[in-house]
Parts: sequence; C-alpha cells; structure tokens
Amino acid sequence: MLPTERREKIIEKLEKEEFLELKYLHKSLDISMETLRRDVQQLVKEDLVSKEYGGIRIKKENNGESIIEKRLNKNLAMKQQIAEKALTQIEDGDCIFLDSGSTTLQISKELRKRKNLTIITNSIPVMMEILDQGHTIISIGGKVRASEQSITSYDFLFNFDRLNIDKAFICCSGISFEKGITDYNLEEIETRRKILNISNLKFLTADSSKCNQIVTVKICELTDIDTFITDNNLDNDFKVKMKKLSVNVL
Repeated sequence: MLPTERREKIIEKLEKEEFLELKYLHKSLDISMETLRRDVQQLVKEDLVSKEYGGIRIKKENNGESIIEKRLNKNLAMKQQIAEKALTQIEDGDCIFLDSGSTTLQISKELRKRKNLTIITNSIPVMMEILDQGHTIISIGGKVRASEQSITSYDFLFNFDRLNIDKAFICCSGISFEKGITDYNLEEIETRRKILNISNLKFLTADSSKCNQIVTVKICELTDIDTFITDNNLDNDFKVKMKKLSVNVL
C-alpha cells in the first residue's frame, strides 16, 4: 500500500471515530509503528490531525467542518472515480449545476471532454478550473465564504427560476437513512435546496466515507435525489437500501 493510500485510510477511520489509538491503527493497517509514526507526522504537518496521548484526533473547524484545502487530496482516488462516473451522465450542450466541494472540483476537471456546456456554480475553484475549457460559466452572486471558497447567499437566487437546469450535482458531508442528506453550513444548504427545486435531474456526489454519517443541518430527503454517484467501495447493503427508495446508484 502506498503512503498516500495509508493516510487516506487513517483519515477515513478518523472521520468515523474522531479519535483513534495508535495501537489500534498499528494492528488494523498491519504496518510497523515506525511507518505509522511517519504517516502521523505527515498528517500533522498537513494540519489534518492532532496528536494526543496514545493516539490522534481529526482536526476540524469550530463548527465541525474541515476547510476545502484540507479535503482536496483526501479520498482523492474515490473522488476521481465519482468524477468519471458523473461524466457519463453529462452530454454535450447540457446546462448543469456544480456544487462547491472537493468532489465536484474533480468533476469539473473532466468537463473538457464535453462541448458547449452551460455550467452554473457557486464554487470559486470550479470556476477557475473550467475557465479555459470553452464552456459558458454562470456564477451565483452573493457572499463569499472563504473557508470553502464558495459564494453563498440564497437571496440572490431568484433569477435562477428562469433557468432550465438539466442536471444538478450536489455535495454533502453526511448521508443516512435516519436523517437523509446533511451538511454543515446553513447558507450553502439553502442554496442547494433552491437548486434542487429547479433542476430536472438531481445527482448526489459523495464518497462512501460519508455514508451512515449525520452532521449539522438537513439538506433534503434521500428520495429527493434521482441518482447517488459514489466510489466503488460502497457497502452493498447501503446500495440495496438506496435502490429500495428508487434512488439509482452509480
């Protein structure tokens, strides 16, 4: 296993448990303590985890959310899988919405393989990525949220009722059968709700580490989306339950 893959697994475990003992990681990853200490040292250097007595804890913002720069390379292989699947759902000439998030940023990198798209987004990194791809870009106006490099203010969205959005690609931080689709920031959630209401097809794009997780605020019910696009590590039971709700899983 490559060092980056090991560190991704450590972060995945921490996102579920928040604190893990080093002796547990040593056994579960089947690596030497020396190798584990090097991985931990690198994660501390990247400001993703903090060391505590006997273990490590994932670092988060005061509201529990990690900023986008710290998430960009987390679960990167999974997000690239999602991006490749998402591209199969996008046709030349489509009008699409790309949410703010590290997963949709990976999708934006694939869009140079399509022609004449109209891309609506509230993500500054997505805008920068697609700027030279030859597509039409529409930015949602509003307040800039520095931590996520996004633009959020649903009061500015009323003119979007006039748009015919073919496909919306939405991100989240938690997916559960108890609470539906959840995230942290209320302003971004209101933007997502508005976009979902005016979009013909609704895609949830999230890696499998978000499954069975519940965070601060509910975006919508699972049944409000048409398709869940995720990586190849999704638990089969979760997939079966989603399909019972008539949600397509890619």
